[in-house]
Amino acid sequence: MQHVEFFHTDHFEQNYRRQRAASSISYFIDFFWETDFDHLWDLYPKGFSDALFPNTGYTYLINLGTPFVMQVGEKRFDMKTDGFLPRHRAIECFHQKGNKLFGIKFKISPVIFEKKINFSEYREYIFPLSYLMDSGMLSKIKICSSFDERVSILTDYFEKIIDQYSGSLKPIEIVSKILAHCETKRDFITPVEDFAKQYNISSRTLQRYFETATSISTKTAIQIMRIRKATEHLAIDPDTFNSADYGYYDHSHFYKHLKSFLQKNTLKKLQPHLKLLEKLHGR
Repeated sequence: MQHVEFFHTDHFEQNYRRQRAASSISYFIDFFWETDFDHLWDLYPKGFSDALFPNTGYTYLINLGTPFVMQVGEKRFDMKTDGFLPRHRAIECFHQKGNKLFGIKFKISPVIFEKKINFSEYREYIFPLSYLMDSGMLSKIKICSSFDERVSILTDYFEKIIDQYSGSLKPIEIVSKILAHCETKRDFITPVEDFAKQYNISSRTLQRYFETATSISTKTAIQIMRIRKATEHLAIDPDTFNSADYGYYDHSHFYKHLKSFLQKNTLKKLQPHLKLLEKLHGR
């Protein structure tokens, strides 16, 4: 059984715990999440998979259970421990009984202040998490008794890092504000040069800010947000969907953009769902 983001909304809403990040760390973290699968194994004794569309930012995966399998684009990884997962590619996680995951969905990781890291070098694989997060903190999170306790401890942990380096926030604020503007205003067509002028920096500098902080270019980040918002809207509320609201010339333009973000293997698996999008649009 495969569950696909935007299409199997009940599964993702009911079987994952999720909490938005506190405002004090919201420049950096979207939300915390944790799987809640114990009641599903009688329904899926052989396991199931969860497929997600490309996204901005990245996820810290903390393994609270048995080994699991993660596919990033065309590559599969046997995960026995924790990992740093870039989110600009489609992913699919294969779950079996005993699996339990806790995740932190980052816009930008505060570790960028403590270590000289250029996240543009972290793109194609799942990387060990131990380099990007204190090993003692990882151990502490794993022995917590609840999701809420994990969220509370990590919120305090990241707040201290951010407070310590508050004077270095300007590049991060610029990246975060541009992403927030594009998402809330559905502005996915403003040229990168215009954003750069708004903050009195060069386009090259803005590009460097984005690649260092998010691993991808300004344009790529904005276009991923665009296709995610449009696809989600069409799947959830097709009657109000208008591709022009997202800057597309027509539905064909939108559909072509969607397919360009999916790898061949993912595209093949999602073909029935893509056909559903076409039917929804034709209603």
